Amino acid sequence: MAFVRGSLLGLSASWFFYVLVISVLAVQPHRAHGLSRGFVGPKKTAVAPPAAGICASSVTVHGYKCQELEVTTQDGYILSLQRIPEGRVRDGVVKRQPVLIQHGLLVDGMTWLLNPPEQNLPMILADNGFDVWIANTRGTRFSRRHTSLDSNQPAFWNWSWDELVSFDLPAVFDFVYGQTGQKIDYVGHSLGTLVALASFSEGNLVKQLKSAALLSPIAYLSHMSTALGVVAAKFFVGEIVQLLGLTEFNIKEESVRNLLKSLCARPGVDCYDLMSALTGKNCCLNSSTIDLLLVNEPQSTSVKNMVHLAQTMAAKTHSPMCKMSCFYSIILKLTM
Repeated sequence: MAFVRGSLLGLSASWFFYVLVISVLAVQPHRAHGLSRGFVGPKKTAVAPPAAGICASSVTVHGYKCQELEVTTQDGYILSLQRIPEGRVRDGVVKRQPVLIQHGLLVDGMTWLLNPPEQNLPMILADNGFDVWIANTRGTRFSRRHTSLDSNQPAFWNWSWDELVSFDLPAVFDFVYGQTGQKIDYVGHSLGTLVALASFSEGNLVKQLKSAALLSPIAYLSHMSTALGVVAAKFFVGEIVQLLGLTEFNIKEESVRNLLKSLCARPGVDCYDLMSALTGKNCCLNSSTIDLLLVNEPQSTSVKNMVHLAQTMAAKTHSPMCKMSCFYSIILKLTM
């Protein structure tokens, strides 16, 4: 597949590290600031992800109003959208500034709500006078419906971030703008910055945009030096999975878990204490937060999306057309 869009030829190292952290956390035991060696499944005591929706499980329980909404894209995907229209303290303000918050890869809107209210961005914004909207991209647990396709069908997963740019983000922008009649402040993280910049660079959505705050924004990977990051980019993570006939990239699938195990087992790659090694010690990330994270994340994306992203990463490390021989060692481990 040849995926190119504009001049966005790379992803930030922080985005890539984030994906690696989420992925390896999902298949390894963990501590407050680090990860132990040895891959196991989820804890037996883990609680199933909430079925009631993000509002009921993580917003209204803290005293905030919250609405569960749906947006349908032009290509038929039905996206989940949450709205926190005001803070806990009613101040009588009728017209509040809308802010749209877009998550990154392999997570959903719940990722903004894992801490206490005073540490959760949506609630902080709501308490400071904003009308908060939380987006959830196609393929995540509350956005797995389509007007004509089932998520068990390969055709449901026939998209990459190009479609997020062309369909998902415009649909959500149009909906929020239509409901509020105001230009939108946008907050994106990682993949949420990629789709925003790609759309803005083409002149789309700018008439509805007031400002944009980009967390871990898109850049180039030429400065990436960690062994795990380089190996993962080199082996085109998504394309390896595609060779096994998968269309949904789900960290909980055995083949994907085996891929991560293979990457961490390669010479020179050390996945021990991964979080601290990649980000430094985090003041606010403790064991209970990680437990809650693993109850709710990671989320699925399409293999086609991972292929697109992996090709983009690899463009900064080696030729996009990697020889098939570079896949053999991992493929063998995946199929054993």
